[in-house]
Amino acid sequence: MGNADLRQLAALSEVDWDEVAGSVVAVDAHNWLYRYLTTTVKWTNDEVYTTAAGEEVANLVGVVQGLPKFFDHDLTPVFVFDGGVTELKDDEVAARREQRERAEERRAEAEERGDAVEAARLEARTQRLTDVILETTRELLARLDVPVVDAPAEGEAQAAYMARRGDADYAGSEDYDTLLFGAPLTLRQLTSKGRPELMDLEATLDRHGISWEGLIDVAILCGTDFNPGVDGVGPKTALRAIAEHGDLWAALDAEGWQVANADRVRELFRDPPVTDDYALDGDVDPDVAAAREYVIEDWEVDAAEVERGFERIEDALVQTGLDRWT
Repeated sequence: MGNADLRQLAALSEVDWDEVAGSVVAVDAHNWLYRYLTTTVKWTNDEVYTTAAGEEVANLVGVVQGLPKFFDHDLTPVFVFDGGVTELKDDEVAARREQRERAEERRAEAEERGDAVEAARLEARTQRLTDVILETTRELLARLDVPVVDAPAEGEAQAAYMARRGDADYAGSEDYDTLLFGAPLTLRQLTSKGRPELMDLEATLDRHGISWEGLIDVAILCGTDFNPGVDGVGPKTALRAIAEHGDLWAALDAEGWQVANADRVRELFRDPPVTDDYALDGDVDPDVAAAREYVIEDWEVDAAEVERGFERIEDALVQTGLDRWT
């Protein structure tokens, strides 16, 4: 289901940082990291994050600049990394790859005609989370003693599961699928300026008078990352169909619609592959000096790009105290 469709349905409200202080947020790491990665690439000269060997680690700049937002507001982030991609998402992955390839072609054309601004904008669209990016992100988080959880499949499904269990107070993602995976509360805009946006599952269901399963059925009719929807069917039509006919199968039969793999997609949202093999308790002891050395010395990132971020992390640790991280 497109983000625009789900945003029309979701119960959203801005909240003050003070209202969420002291909370644990299970962050969809790939989603969070990709947004900082593309921003860094778009607005920063690539020389500041490229090693002599040609490895690009813009992610390290993004992580150091992005983590202080959590610490400044006394939030404990738990970064949840994707595992294997379900085969249902093959078409979505292929489409994104095609989009990156087209952006790369247009970037090369922009460079040829000397349009540096357009080239930088398009280069950001070609970014992907390489093995080096994922490995160095994990290494940096380890030095800062930030908890990491490895999802068996979709990171946002795992984050939603952790929120449903009460191991996290919120899921954290800019996407809206945490609703479909059943996260009671999701914090959005964690990579943006200003206040966070709260997405409330129960309030969403109450607003439309449907169950969680009904919301999933509505999404399947509109289309998700795992299935194309019914052509021409948007949120209003889908809501009407589910309200009138009762569930997805009755709606498909009554309206004469077809949705490929509807049963598998429905089950994926209702019961996704997740794990409870993680531990979030215990003392936290971030080694900012080691993190700084790792980024600047080991990976040759320009110190000027990350020093302010490290200073903010140090200041936040002094102000909040390590006991608030546990």
